[in-house]
Amino acid sequence: MLNNIIGPLKLPELLQFDNGTKINTEDEWLNRRREILNMLSEKVYGFPPEDPIAISSMVSEVNKDAYAGKVIEEHMILSAQLENTIFPFPVKFFLPKHVENPMVIVYIAFRDGVPDRYLPIEEITDEGFAVATFCYNDVAFDGEDNYVGGLAGILKGRGERKENATGKIMMWAWAASRVMDYLMTRNDIDHDNIAVMGHSRLGKTALVAAAYDERFAFCFPNNSGCTGDAITREKEGERVEHITKTFPYWFCPNYRKYAGKEHEMPFDQHFLVAAIAPRFVAAGTAVEDTWADPNSQYLSYVAADEVYKLLGKDGFIHPDRLPKIGDTLHEGTLGFHLRSGRHFHSRYDWIKYMEFMKRHRI
Repeated sequence: MLNNIIGPLKLPELLQFDNGTKINTEDEWLNRRREILNMLSEKVYGFPPEDPIAISSMVSEVNKDAYAGKVIEEHMILSAQLENTIFPFPVKFFLPKHVENPMVIVYIAFRDGVPDRYLPIEEITDEGFAVATFCYNDVAFDGEDNYVGGLAGILKGRGERKENATGKIMMWAWAASRVMDYLMTRNDIDHDNIAVMGHSRLGKTALVAAAYDERFAFCFPNNSGCTGDAITREKEGERVEHITKTFPYWFCPNYRKYAGKEHEMPFDQHFLVAAIAPRFVAAGTAVEDTWADPNSQYLSYVAADEVYKLLGKDGFIHPDRLPKIGDTLHEGTLGFHLRSGRHFHSRYDWIKYMEFMKRHRI
C-alpha cells in the first residue's frame, strides 16, 4: 500500500550521488551524507555558523533542593568565543538527584520560564532524565528584524546576506550544539545518551541540530511538519510557498525559489531524517494537525528507512498502511507516534519520547 503512495511522488533518490552513481556501502553513504548536508545548507537552511574557539559557562543561580528536593536546578550563561567576538546566551539545567549519570534531553524552548506548558520539568526528572533548556529568542529573534540582534546580528555583521546565508533555524540548531559542548564538560551525566528535542518550528530545529551534530544520539521532533519531517511533495497544509512567505528568515533566501515548485527540489525532507542515520529519531504528531500533515510526516520515515537498513540498523518497523490514532511504532531505530488532538507538545508526547529513549539506551 505505502509503495503505491510513495511511488507517484517521485522522490529524489537517497542512495544515489548527485552524478547518478548508486550507493552500496557505508563508506559511500558517508560521502553521500556530506553531499546531502551541503545541499540542505545551500538550498534550505543556510550554512552553519563556525564552531566556537572555546565555550565557557558562568553559573548565576543554583537550587540544590528544587522540585520537592528531588532536583538540582542551575541557571547559567553559556559564552561561545567566536573569531572576533563572544556570544552569550542563558541556559537552565535540571539534574535529578536520585539517578546516577542520567540521560539528558536538550530542549529548545519557546519560552524562558520553567516549568512551562510544553516543558513539565518535574515529570521529566521524576522519570530519571536531566534537562538542559534554552529559549530560542535568546539566540536569534523569531521575527523579521533584518538580522540585527543576537547571533543573527553577529553573522550579518560579516557582510550582506547571500542566497545561502544562515537562516534562523540553523542558528537555533547551532545553539543546541553549544549546549552539547557544555554537557560534554560535565562528569555527572550519560554522554552517550543525549537527545535534542523541540516542538513545531523548534522540532524542525531539533532535526537540523541532530543532522549536523553527530553527538546527539537521539532526536525527537514534535509536530515538525513542513521543512521538518514532512515530505513536501503533494503535502497537505503548509507548503514551501506558505512557509517562505510568512517566515522567510527561518531559511536561506535560496529556499523561496521552490515555492510552488516542490517537484523541482533535488531533495525532500526524508533527506534530513536520513542524514541522522544511524542514530535514533522518533517523531510525534497529532491527527488534527493537518497543517503539519501527519501522513506526510510518516512517509518521511518510511522513505528514510533504506539508509538505516544499509547501515545495518532496524530502521522503521511499521505496518504497510498510513498511521492511525494511538499508533506507537518504537521497535526500530526510527520511531513514530500519532495521538488525538491538535498541534501541541503534550505530556503524552513526552512520555512516548522518554519510553523510546529508555528502550533504546546505548
